[in-house]
Amino acid sequence: MVRLTTQLLLLVLVAPRWSTPARTDVLNICMDAKHHKEKPGPEDKLHDQCSPWKKNACCSSNTSLEAHKDISYLYRFNWDHCGKMSPECKRHFIQDTCFYECSPNLGPWIQQVDQSWRKERILDVPLCKEDCQVWWEDCRTSYTCKTNWHKGWNWTSGFNQCPSKAACHRFDFYFPTPAAMCNEIWSHSYKVSNYSRGSGRCMQLWFDPHQGGNPNEKVAKFYADAMSGAVPSGAPAFLIFQVLLVRLLSSSSVF
Repeated sequence: MVRLTTQLLLLVLVAPRWSTPARTDVLNICMDAKHHKEKPGPEDKLHDQCSPWKKNACCSSNTSLEAHKDISYLYRFNWDHCGKMSPECKRHFIQDTCFYECSPNLGPWIQQVDQSWRKERILDVPLCKEDCQVWWEDCRTSYTCKTNWHKGWNWTSGFNQCPSKAACHRFDFYFPTPAAMCNEIWSHSYKVSNYSRGSGRCMQLWFDPHQGGNPNEKVAKFYADAMSGAVPSGAPAFLIFQVLLVRLLSSSSVF
């Protein structure tokens, strides 16, 4: 404990002069997954809800078109596995698919996986709380039979069906809160943030590229900087000290 206290005192002394280059290898990249392009780039003909990414996308125009279809060739996923999903609900899953397939700003949350259909996935992407809240509200009266949609389905028909003995209930039965749905439905691909849209600290599924471009670029850079321990030029000493403190505590044997 004495050693840790000494280290903290040293941090106070050196913090105002400390800086680290920002991490850039996780910025503007595509996942190594089933339908993603190798590198992001312009796609002028992205379809409908995927069109916000047309200036810089990890998806092709064909992928964006298939993202809007029921039981498309992308994953053969049946949104209507418990009866007809409402259009208000389905549009959120289409937007979620566009975000996953098209966004070049998911690098800070990409993880390697050993799966037959992809080598990388996203984990704990900080989703803006409003995007999750509206998604849940628009889907709460639709029906499903599972909490984790990544696994456990019956695929014998060529598309997903509910497993035996899995009962269909309203979304708000399986997902009693917005966070329960957004965090669990895709095996924690998302983690609902306490931050709001426009804060620069959470990712938006929905945005208008004509209103300031893609806001997720700024968010990805913020988290990339945090991963490398970098802070903005001219940042106050207390912010630098906080970053240093987190790095020290994460490596200290005391804890």
